[in-house]
Amino acid sequence: MIDREAKGETSRGGRKTELGSTDAIASQLKQFYTSVEEEPIPDHLLGLLEKLDEAERSGGSNGAN
Repeated sequence: MIDREAKGETSRGGRKTELGSTDAIASQLKQFYTSVEEEPIPDHLLGLLEKLDEAERSGGSNGAN
């Protein structure tokens, strides 16, 4: 008899789920999101954020409020 736990499979309501492939997908997604998180913020976006900060400091009199 095949040990399903050793193969990374479980039975839920008659369905088999391969945990190994789910873990692999989760690991790859985590690597991807970590790499995106570590990317530098583009200069044009930093410029836009600075303009937003200036507008908030000046009271937002440019129609944003």
